[in-house]
Amino acid sequence: MFAAAVARKLVPVLALAVPGSAVASDAGPALTGDITAVISGAETDSGQIGCALFAAPDGFPLDASRATTVWLDVQRGGAECRFEGLTSGWYAVAVSHDLNGNRKTDTNFLGIPEEAWGVSNNVRPTFRAPRFEEAAFQLAEGGAVRLEVRLAR
Repeated sequence: MFAAAVARKLVPVLALAVPGSAVASDAGPALTGDITAVISGAETDSGQIGCALFAAPDGFPLDASRATTVWLDVQRGGAECRFEGLTSGWYAVAVSHDLNGNRKTDTNFLGIPEEAWGVSNNVRPTFRAPRFEEAAFQLAEGGAVRLEVRLAR
């Protein structure tokens, strides 16, 4: 699914490289969209929920320095993270319930998270971290996406 969508986006670019080909364009202002992630499943209302929005696989899901992040207080076992003014494309969200205030997902010596976490599409592989392609969803130009992410350990 993700690879096919990327291939469809490459076709117009490739057409520009072929002599004699042309691609029509209505170069108006780009419409921006919004993503809202509704987070549920926090075991306690203490701590904060961090949402990291990734626009590419690099760093997903634990390297929040490669993402746009939002930190919110937990309310009634969850939070609602909102990202506005985004260009169309493929995105994935990684979420962590930070209980100790260090603004990262704490892991044990094996790299297994010790705090509750979740990703878009609620992907939870058993013996590895989720991949961007598994958690990715598409934001259409000028569109809005609302998704649920369930936290678990």
